[in-house]
Amino acid sequence: MISRRQFLTLSAVAAGSGVLGAADAFAIEPGYSLVVKRWSIAHPDWPGSARPLKIGILTDIHAVEPWMPASRIATIAQRLNALKPDLIVLLGDYVCALGRRYRSAIVPVPSWVGALKGLHAPLGVYAVLGNHDHWTDEAQLIRHEFKEAGIHLLENAAIPLKRGGSRIWLAGLGDQLEELDDLPGTLRQIGGDEPAILLAHEPHIFKNVPKRITLTLAGHTHGGQVYVPFVGRPAIPPEHARHAYGHIQENGRHMVVSSGLGVTAFPVRFLVPPEIALVTLRHREA
Repeated sequence: MISRRQFLTLSAVAAGSGVLGAADAFAIEPGYSLVVKRWSIAHPDWPGSARPLKIGILTDIHAVEPWMPASRIATIAQRLNALKPDLIVLLGDYVCALGRRYRSAIVPVPSWVGALKGLHAPLGVYAVLGNHDHWTDEAQLIRHEFKEAGIHLLENAAIPLKRGGSRIWLAGLGDQLEELDDLPGTLRQIGGDEPAILLAHEPHIFKNVPKRITLTLAGHTHGGQVYVPFVGRPAIPPEHARHAYGHIQENGRHMVVSSGLGVTAFPVRFLVPPEIALVTLRHREA
């Protein structure tokens, strides 16, 4: 997602912000910070008779010592449970993405999955895989461990969720960078005209998502990991800047991109703290 050259530039920018800024970027934010970012989306396709849906999102965990050990992941999971979401989704990139010089140890897949095992929500816990999960050849083990933990993995699949007397569709894509995604095939599995939520690791698919999808949820970008006031997110290529972070609306379509929890390439976050995203989907008159 972020190249070495880009992050060298970012490191220079962070260093130029002074000692306090550097301490925040290289230690406090990546290793200790956690915020809850709330998004409220009023959508005309959400039935007026249906209660608002609260979705808890964790993405880009990148489990690794010392930045994101299993103990910290377990604490984050408890924090999300305390928010009482109706549905919890995990949006990929669970494994380490740091070189040896920036880590003290790899967190084994069973350890970080065990830390997530305590997640619970009335409609369940669902997940997709990210590019790093494939690049580290851990995808098959993650599939196995998720199944054992009761975390439902969606790979180019759509399923109905019953909530009271209504129904919601939840769909998840395979990874786009690995060319494992099948958006048309996934959409064909959605029956009826009930609200549909799409999970995707990378937000780049949004340009192809039809209005039939009520809400797309994505991660991958880390929000650039560094945000420079009056400059923006230097690590995000200009062509992807619009889809880097937050609630994006295009032609009546909605997507939320979370900056996630972990780090890749370099253990740096500046003004982009690790986050739990909480999205509330509610009705709005057309």
